[in-house]
Amino acid sequence: MSSILLALIGIAIVIAGYLLYSKYLSKKVFALDPSYQTPAHRYEDGVDYVPTNKYVLWGHHFTSVAGAAPIVGPAIAVIWGWLPALLWVTLGTVFFAGMHDLGALWASNRNRGQSIGTLSGRYIGGRGRNLFLVVIFLVLLMVNAAFAVVISNLLVSTPTAVIPAWGAIVVALLIGQAIYKLKWSLPIVSIVGVLALYGLILLGDAFPVVLPDVIMGLNANAFWIIVLFVYAAIASMLPVWMLLQPRDYINGLQLFIALAILYGAIIISGPTMVAPAFNTNVPEGTPSLVPLLFVTIACGAISGFHGIVASGTTSKQLDRETDARFVGYFGAVGEGLLALGTIIAVSAGFQTVAEWEEIYSAFGEGGVGAFVNGGGAIVNQGLGIPESLSATILATMAVLFAATTMDTGVRLQRFVVQEVGEIAGVRIRPVLATLVAVAVTVALTFSAGADGSGGMLIWPLFGTTNQLLAGLTLAIVAVMLIKRRRPVLPALIPLTFVLVMTVIALLVQMVDFYQAQNWLLLGLDIVILIAAVWVIAEAVTAMGRARREPADLDDADEDADALAGR
Repeated sequence: MSSILLALIGIAIVIAGYLLYSKYLSKKVFALDPSYQTPAHRYEDGVDYVPTNKYVLWGHHFTSVAGAAPIVGPAIAVIWGWLPALLWVTLGTVFFAGMHDLGALWASNRNRGQSIGTLSGRYIGGRGRNLFLVVIFLVLLMVNAAFAVVISNLLVSTPTAVIPAWGAIVVALLIGQAIYKLKWSLPIVSIVGVLALYGLILLGDAFPVVLPDVIMGLNANAFWIIVLFVYAAIASMLPVWMLLQPRDYINGLQLFIALAILYGAIIISGPTMVAPAFNTNVPEGTPSLVPLLFVTIACGAISGFHGIVASGTTSKQLDRETDARFVGYFGAVGEGLLALGTIIAVSAGFQTVAEWEEIYSAFGEGGVGAFVNGGGAIVNQGLGIPESLSATILATMAVLFAATTMDTGVRLQRFVVQEVGEIAGVRIRPVLATLVAVAVTVALTFSAGADGSGGMLIWPLFGTTNQLLAGLTLAIVAVMLIKRRRPVLPALIPLTFVLVMTVIALLVQMVDFYQAQNWLLLGLDIVILIAAVWVIAEAVTAMGRARREPADLDDADEDADALAGR
């Protein structure tokens, strides 16, 4: 099968989704209003609430939600064959992720920029809110711990990515000053920033940074993990305009350039899809395609983590409500394109089926390494870029996205700690909340030893927990739509599908964890399953209540009620 044809079909589907379906959602379902005063203007504070150019905000939102997950998930899921993965990524992006991300951003924007966790208390109930906060904290704990491990592994395995990965922070700080203090035009800032970033990539490729085996009693992986958490803690407390926004914006541009390089190489070289469309010879121990495919690929199809970002940071920076279509839905499109590129890279980046099968010798194999190696081979073959430099470009892309997700993730974890404090009647200041969030995550990361491998201990539950969170977010959106007597099927269909697949996957994993005598994961699986069933019941009750209540035809009432404390 030609990879060119698959790339063109996949791109056409997701772009058509943005041009057609997102327009329908924006006008008929969410009724986005350009005159509505967004929380960024109403509560502008120069730290978290900052009205932002939609292109810059898109860069923040997209790179915060992307991370390494749209690479890791699809790169693992092709073990069932590239066709199921491709269908779930393309159709999931259009009808699931786009709806979810845009809906979460709209819901938060209509409620003072409040987080999905807080909104669950308003629309589902107090018990739903408490369950929501538990699930959110678990997701953030998994993401921050696992991404720290992924980044440290890449910095060790691809030392040419070290200089561009850390140099990008300096570039971002300078870009923030250029945009907000020096008032440079965005096109000039973009050009200078991209040139600086790719200059760092060339520098890193020429001068790889290899750390000693032991640094201050730590191995190289553990050292990088500690440095990453120190950086993330500091970055999460800085004003968003200073580092978060410009870092994410320039990384967003870098991603599209890297995607253009990858897709350009695919079109020029036209590699054949070596992997089978449906893999009937899966390794022993590989779980069934249904339901595991739908939780293995989360980011790139639909991901609850996106709702945390949309309602946690993005909604506080929305300049106009109509910008939500570009920021939210097109952010999902960008992630879908990354997942699509990953599927092609790990399915066509090898010379033979035997070589591909060697990489995918067991479920869970592949991942970022397969993407970097397979994609690097395609770029080398199509554009003549040396494999070392190709691998550096792709590894840097993966590191930067995972790092920006950590930036945002630690900030969001701080918000959750503060929300829990408010529920308990205790005011927790940002510095203390950040220290609590980082301390818990670091403790998990090093719980299995000094190599930091503990960061992956509960990662097998990320897919189900993350998709449960997506279902919860869609439940809130559905209740809001019902209250307004708007079309609700665009939310109910993905909500039902995601929750059904998540519950089945939790049951399947429960059996696997029991047979493996993994009591930690079994216990957490049971807790998450109870939360899923409980929240489904709470959501159904809330939707029924919303149908019986008088229609809320005035959108402004949501903010009015929230401001009045009702």
